[in-house]
Amino acid sequence: MNNLKKTLLLLIIGYSADCFSQFTDVINSNRPGESMTAYSVGKSVFQLEAGTYYIDEQHSLLKNQIKGLGLTMDFRFGYFLEELEFILNTGFQGDQYTAPLTDEIRTGIKELTFGAKYLIWDPFKNYEEKLDIHSWKANNKFKWRRLLPAVSGYAGVNFNIGDTYNYPNEPVFGPRIMIITQQQLNPYVVLVTNIFYYDFISAYKNYGFIATLTYGINERWSCFLEDKGIQGDYYSDNIFTCGAAYLIKQNIQIDASISRNFKDTPEIVYGGIGFSWRFDKNYKPVKIEVKDEEKEKEKEKEKGKTKGDKKRDKQKEETKKRLEEEF
Repeated sequence: MNNLKKTLLLLIIGYSADCFSQFTDVINSNRPGESMTAYSVGKSVFQLEAGTYYIDEQHSLLKNQIKGLGLTMDFRFGYFLEELEFILNTGFQGDQYTAPLTDEIRTGIKELTFGAKYLIWDPFKNYEEKLDIHSWKANNKFKWRRLLPAVSGYAGVNFNIGDTYNYPNEPVFGPRIMIITQQQLNPYVVLVTNIFYYDFISAYKNYGFIATLTYGINERWSCFLEDKGIQGDYYSDNIFTCGAAYLIKQNIQIDASISRNFKDTPEIVYGGIGFSWRFDKNYKPVKIEVKDEEKEKEKEKEKGKTKGDKKRDKQKEETKKRLEEEF
């Protein structure tokens, strides 16, 4: 990509971010990683994020093995406020479970979670980043404001349906809370961090983090690295994921990823493919006022004027208008 294309891309990204709040021209998906972005899809926007995966799990101490396929479907919808988003996460899995005394085919709901996310603070709201159309280097230099993260809060509940993939005597409802941060380190690099606390009213509570670093290669391709750390009394792990996404159209994205951990109790390897689709026909742009230095100066001048100054200005305007009508 030459410098001119990069500059034009920056102008498009900057215009969308500054003038139209959280809604962007290009779909903003949580896939293929597991972390949630801080920004919502936008008021009245519906988004579907779905995928299928293959999993291979082996436990060296228990001598069991799980091999199977799964399907995930996440539904995101912006409602009431531009900063508010409702999310339904669903997951279904079918596998073959093999142990020293057992060999069975299992199917069941892996996840059913409903929650809401709200953008608490956006460092770029009411802020306009000045772009130099003559210098790509100037637009890409490090800027301290980019270290300030957008911050969102999430609260939801997981419904533990069936016994196939749940712990014995696990409560039907498992509350979940999360703090989400997102930093636009430069025009092409984004860091998203989720700090979560799940099922904290039960004996199976766990907490941890998900950190996702995404790099935009060009207008179509992006890649990412992700680290997920889980700490709990019954299960702790650290899972690394890498993958890529391709933008087919402004509202359609496809993706692929592979994940694994680095222990054998159990050893987990899984990979998947998926897509994201956005429906935004009902969206109405929400304008955000951006500070204009010239307008601010004019306001300051108006404040400093006396009644006599304002009267003379009014007379000048009336005289100007009358002369224009005569000629």
